[in-house]
Amino acid sequence: QMQLVESGGGLVQPGGSLKLSCAASGSDFSDYHMAWYRQAPGKERNLVARITTYATPDYADSVQGRFTISRDNAKDMLYLQMNGLKPEDTAVYYCNARKIGGNYWGNGTLVTVSS
Repeated sequence: QMQLVESGGGLVQPGGSLKLSCAASGSDFSDYHMAWYRQAPGKERNLVARITTYATPDYADSVQGRFTISRDNAKDMLYLQMNGLKPEDTAVYYCNARKIGGNYWGNGTLVTVSS
C-alpha cells in the first residue's frame, strides 16, 4: 500500500510558475511508474506528465515545453515544475503511482491560474 500527499498548489498569475511536490510513503517508491494528472471543474481527469522507473519522462501535448516532471528516489518524492502557466491549466492536480498489482492516488492539490 502506498500513500501519496501532494503539495505546492495555489493561486498564480498567467505566465507564472509553480512547483508541485508529491511525497510517497508505505512502499518502495522506486518500483513505481509515477505520473501527474489533473481535473478541471466539470471535466474528466487527464494525464499531464509521467515518468518511468528509469526516469524517462513523457508529457501531454498541452504542457510540452512548459512543464517538467522529475523524481527523487532517495527522498521518495515526485515533482512537477510548471512554467508559463495559463488559465486553462487551472485544475486539481493529482499524483499517481502505478505498477503491476497497484495503482494509487493522492487527494490532489488545487492550482488556479488567474489575474
